[in-house]
Amino acid sequence: MEEHGKQAPEIDVLLVGLGSTPGLRIADAELARSLRRAGARVAVVETPHPGDVRTLALTDLLWARAARHAAREALGRLTQPQLPSLIYSTTTAALLWPLPGAIRFDAPSAANRSGRHGLWQRPLERRRLRQAPLLLPWSEGGLAEACAAVPDCAARALVLPAPIEIAAPGGASPAQGVEHTADGHAAGRSERDIAAITYAGNPRKKGLDRVLAAWRRARRPGERLVVVGISRAGLAAAGFELSDADIHVTGSIAHAELRALMRRARVFLCAPRREDYGLIQLEALAEGCLLVTTPAPGPYAALAIAHALDPRLVSDELAAALRVALDAPAPGYVERAAELVEPFGRASTDRLVTEQLLPRLLSR
Repeated sequence: MEEHGKQAPEIDVLLVGLGSTPGLRIADAELARSLRRAGARVAVVETPHPGDVRTLALTDLLWARAARHAAREALGRLTQPQLPSLIYSTTTAALLWPLPGAIRFDAPSAANRSGRHGLWQRPLERRRLRQAPLLLPWSEGGLAEACAAVPDCAARALVLPAPIEIAAPGGASPAQGVEHTADGHAAGRSERDIAAITYAGNPRKKGLDRVLAAWRRARRPGERLVVVGISRAGLAAAGFELSDADIHVTGSIAHAELRALMRRARVFLCAPRREDYGLIQLEALAEGCLLVTTPAPGPYAALAIAHALDPRLVSDELAAALRVALDAPAPGYVERAAELVEPFGRASTDRLVTEQLLPRLLSR
């Protein structure tokens, strides 16, 4: 591969990133950095957005075609004698692959594309899961869903969590947020000046309607809810009209800005209808937020942690759980959360990549 008249360096791993959501883009970038820290020469193929369409089946087709085209172009530019190992980010990126490779995924289409939404994806996905030399599910739950469709897949799998940045110790406890007088009015603030934060990049899937209903029942004067990941125009297009003075909508923001907002929030509030992993919930726990969530189906990695930390905060009665988190947080919640999310941090992922993933990739 020639760049500016010079021979391009050889690569060991070609990561075909789908990048259809912010979480996927973050996970792809983290995996590439982890592989490089392990000593691998890595190139990342970024799949361009193919445009928005109305159905999930057509959306997946356009993304799969775009990923195939991007991978073919990258492979066609290589001049090295031996092909690199390929990793496809998500089963969608692998559906129309030009060459077999490892598949990294949070959840398979067999689980999150039911009925007509996965009519063509599910059978092709089963074929790709059988053909892949290595499967890299984000969680044990994601692996279980894949093995339900392809029973022999566990022998070729390595559970590799999408790593998060573990926050430095210190900072205000969620219990140190807004204090209230007997009549319910705010009496003072600390660093945690936001009562609750929620992510609504896909408002229907993320259950924003349930989050808003719970917030409106539970809120008190002086408390604020921050909605990130979508603009007011995007909310309006999805059928949400917000005029509440105590609800602030940020729109799409940089990842560093999101983490900064989490450090100011006492609670991360969510009610997903299905959760394929829950990367942002893990990050919220790492930043010292209390996680108030509904017990959503799917390989929801943060759900077991949330339940272990305080089962009162995992409930379909979201408004009551929110009030408990704001008024009577469990002692030691933040410290225990930091311990439980440690296995999802970069250091743990780096060990898996160095000791298990890279040797299996390079052995080819």
